[in-house]
Amino acid sequence: MNTDFDFCTYGKHVLKIEIDALKQIEQYINDDFAKACELILNCKGKVAVMGMGKSGHIGNKIAATLASTGTSSFFVHPGEASHGDLGMITPDDIVIAISNSGEASEVLALIPVIKRLGIPLITMSGKPNSTMAQHAIVNLQISVPQEACPLGLAPTSSTTATLVMGDALAIALLEARGFTANDFALSHPGGALGRKLLLKLVDIMRSGDALPMVKEEATVKDALFEISQKGLGMTAVVNQHQQLTGIFTDGDLRRLLDNKFDIHTTPIVDVMTANPTTANPNQLAAEGLKIMEDKQINGLLLVDGGALVGAINMHDLLKAGVM
Repeated sequence: MNTDFDFCTYGKHVLKIEIDALKQIEQYINDDFAKACELILNCKGKVAVMGMGKSGHIGNKIAATLASTGTSSFFVHPGEASHGDLGMITPDDIVIAISNSGEASEVLALIPVIKRLGIPLITMSGKPNSTMAQHAIVNLQISVPQEACPLGLAPTSSTTATLVMGDALAIALLEARGFTANDFALSHPGGALGRKLLLKLVDIMRSGDALPMVKEEATVKDALFEISQKGLGMTAVVNQHQQLTGIFTDGDLRRLLDNKFDIHTTPIVDVMTANPTTANPNQLAAEGLKIMEDKQINGLLLVDGGALVGAINMHDLLKAGVM
């Protein structure tokens, strides 16, 4: 083993080979690519992606990318497809078969059944004259000048090129469908983007008995008790019709004590902040966060039709993963 081997230099050499391969792929974004996009866009069913070995790993990723960007898709292992999983594919679907050589026997064995069912076949192959490509409606060429592996054996540049071709398909289709960030969030409800684009204030607000609230007739002492009990650092002030008229916060209390007010006798309406900043409970939680950041406040009251219905603070947004 050569202990003086320059790993960084060789790593950069690999990157250059793969970058050159990707530059080669650009020429294959052509009429065949457009035809493949149109076939998928007009597909009434799903896109079934298949491939063996490293092509299978890349195919799995392509299927996942398509599915998360508006094109219903799933991966089928060709070996398992020969033993029953081919039943997952219907005549309304499209098959994308991946093989750099275009001669993967497990995929070729499935082609007669795919054609008999009338399922359109799109192939990704580095050999446009391969058996697999000749059976396809359209072949997306993924030829590369050389693999990064010096032995020319381990799929490297070719798998990178295939992955990028799959990304090009997925994102071109995303644009053609007018797929939006909200659509993306619907398929990623557990992620940070999903929480920001789907979670509403009503989903995380304090309401009912957990909502800090006092009537206009209350004293500052009553308001302090409510703030202490509910733990939001504030309390809403409402009239007899449950309509919001003001807010009293920890900060208001500190300013009040500096002026030596009697908390036992001072009416809350004399020291509250009237017409406080509010939000609608059906607004996105991310919108509520922006309001609080813009106004430099730590709590927000939620009003619907003039009536107080809820409250949140920064801790609620942090706990919900919106921040």
